[in-house]
Amino acid sequence: MFCTRCGAGIGDEVRYCSQCGQPTGYGTAQAYQPYSGGLSIPAEGRKIGGVCAGFARYLGIDVTLVRVLWLTLSLLTGVGFIAYLVAWLIMPKDPSPVPAAVRREPDLARQT
Repeated sequence: MFCTRCGAGIGDEVRYCSQCGQPTGYGTAQAYQPYSGGLSIPAEGRKIGGVCAGFARYLGIDVTLVRVLWLTLSLLTGVGFIAYLVAWLIMPKDPSPVPAAVRREPDLARQT
């Protein structure tokens, strides 16, 4: 396989060209789209209270990075624990996902 920008030879399962950085199209992630719903606690993907997951979604960054920063702030200053509790109480929660209703097809055998 060859890069479409610089023509360098690259492997078949490589995501980016090592010469110019051009995406190859293999296993590419979807483009980043900022979350427009405001700061809230998500209904899914949370560990303890969902505060770090909510901030990560709002800021558009990895939730692991937010959790590490929170833990560092908590252990070094102690402010992180208080801030987490305050955010947990203040941040609105996303509505729980409602399962789709089971669609019932009409029984055609009864109608004939």
